[in-house]
Amino acid sequence: MNMDQPPLRAVIADDQALVRTGFKMILAADGIEVTAEAADGAQAVAAVRRTRPDVVLMDIRMPEMDGIEATRRIIGDAGPAGTRVIILTTYDLDHYVYAALTAGASGFLLKDVTPEHLVSALRLVQTGDALLAPTITRRLIERFAPHDEPQTIAPHRDLSGLTPRELEVLRLLATGLSNAELASRLFLSPTTVKSHVGRILSKLDLRDRVQAVVFAYETGLIAPGEVPGTPAVDRDLHVWDADRLR
Repeated sequence: MNMDQPPLRAVIADDQALVRTGFKMILAADGIEVTAEAADGAQAVAAVRRTRPDVVLMDIRMPEMDGIEATRRIIGDAGPAGTRVIILTTYDLDHYVYAALTAGASGFLLKDVTPEHLVSALRLVQTGDALLAPTITRRLIERFAPHDEPQTIAPHRDLSGLTPRELEVLRLLATGLSNAELASRLFLSPTTVKSHVGRILSKLDLRDRVQAVVFAYETGLIAPGEVPGTPAVDRDLHVWDADRLR
């Protein structure tokens, strides 16, 4: 942990007290402050509004209010620069996970995550990055997204605000290409690609690359199964970008 920066602050939302206690011990051991615990979604929303943490570890299936609705409310309150949500799930390919991503979550973790990866994941999303590799997000979307008419684009997320180059970058990003692969494909420097991605997220009011992939599919910019030139995906769904978690 960088001693020059304030400690990362987190809320843990899970209806099982034992799970909350275990995660709290892991985070505290690494200097992460747990500002509150919540046993249901309503408590989680209230805790976030009260303590304004950096990250929420959010279970999906909880009484009173589930994790999806709680995520939607937290993200609606926080805005793009506010609290991030990481979904906790028991299963590695759960349709609830897709719903949570579309509600604004920045990624998901299996509940059997190792302490090392749990801490690394929280620190990753705190920086504004996405926990899931775009290829994994694309697999989720292709399995669970509606395959009929694309959703209506909200005015503040109008694709007409993007330049032709930015549209090209977004479409390729949605196929799962990394910045390095985008740079190679478009004959641009990695720095230029990073700038394009940053402008896309800013113009579309998106939090991270995961949300950009979701957005590209839901607006019809790219259709499920339409992945031109995408490298084959051979990772299991629950394995995220390991290099970025080291």
